[in-house]
Amino acid sequence: MTDDGVDRGKRRFLTALTTGVGAVGAVFAATPFVLSMTPSARARAAGAPVEVDIGKVEPGMMITVEWRGKPVWIVRRTPEMLKTLETVTPQLADPGSSRSEQPPYAANEARSIKPELLVVVGVCTHLGCAPTKKFELGPAGDMPSDWLGGFYCPCHGSKFDLAGRVYKNVPAPTNLPIPPYSYLTDSRIIIGVDKGAA
Repeated sequence: MTDDGVDRGKRRFLTALTTGVGAVGAVFAATPFVLSMTPSARARAAGAPVEVDIGKVEPGMMITVEWRGKPVWIVRRTPEMLKTLETVTPQLADPGSSRSEQPPYAANEARSIKPELLVVVGVCTHLGCAPTKKFELGPAGDMPSDWLGGFYCPCHGSKFDLAGRVYKNVPAPTNLPIPPYSYLTDSRIIIGVDKGAA
């Protein structure tokens, strides 16, 4: 073999080695850039579906979970609470929820898949304030004597019934939103996954 042949073999080896090292370096250099474009764990969690155990939610009780950075109220309504829904209808601005945000399966008087369980975003539709639960009947606190229970926003006086429907003549323009949700079992729901997709 000539000296020229040895030099060519070395050159090929060094060229291949340099190309390989360069490719590995390019992958390492590109990895942080590619990873920076994927959403963070916090961002994924903010929009991710939330599973909730509703098995321990007693009748008349409300729990709050967070979904997409907003409070979601889950209320197990009693038969007495459900009876009030029809009674308050004449006092409501949008009793049929025709101009309010809700999935098709919640387009009913109870605004829910199963009447006893209300799943509603707990943010006032006026200015995004936080209403409070006012489940007691009558003039508890600053409520009128004919109050049948629901939610009250103390910031500007908006009132909502036990299905999150807004009363007439208050600042809030629409009912409280119903998020997409579905039942995984009788005692577990998932918020953020539409019933049709479950």
